[in-house]
Amino acid sequence: MSQDGIHLETSLGYLLKEASSVLRAAMEEVLRPLGMTVTHYSCLELLAQRPGLSNSELARGAFVTRQSMNVLLQALERDGYVTRAAAAPVGKALPTRLTPRGRRSLAKATVAVRSVEVRMLAGMTEAEQAGALRILQSMIRSLREGGETG
Repeated sequence: MSQDGIHLETSLGYLLKEASSVLRAAMEEVLRPLGMTVTHYSCLELLAQRPGLSNSELARGAFVTRQSMNVLLQALERDGYVTRAAAAPVGKALPTRLTPRGRRSLAKATVAVRSVEVRMLAGMTEAEQAGALRILQSMIRSLREGGETG
């Protein structure tokens, strides 16, 4: 960091946060007509790809607190999008699975979210997209590894 502080126009961290904010707003816009939020969609997508995740695992994957995820899961279960075991098979974690209704809802949401991603990447070649993916993965890895203390 320079003595002048961070220059927002050239700060990768600031630009990543701005991109994240704009992406989230665009996703919320296309999900709202489907009766979903980004967190709702993220939860369904995580369960489609990793059936049986616990509340804690879903919360970490959707970047929300366990309490927020628990409230969402109760609503999703009440509305028939997910099922949870009445008792935990091991420990205290209640594995969650999508219902057929949840899968149908996710299919519609995935089309909407994919349209946002296509729009976001429209000005980039396939090589640029692949490069951006590698760079972002490298940034994440560096921050995770750098944050670990002995």
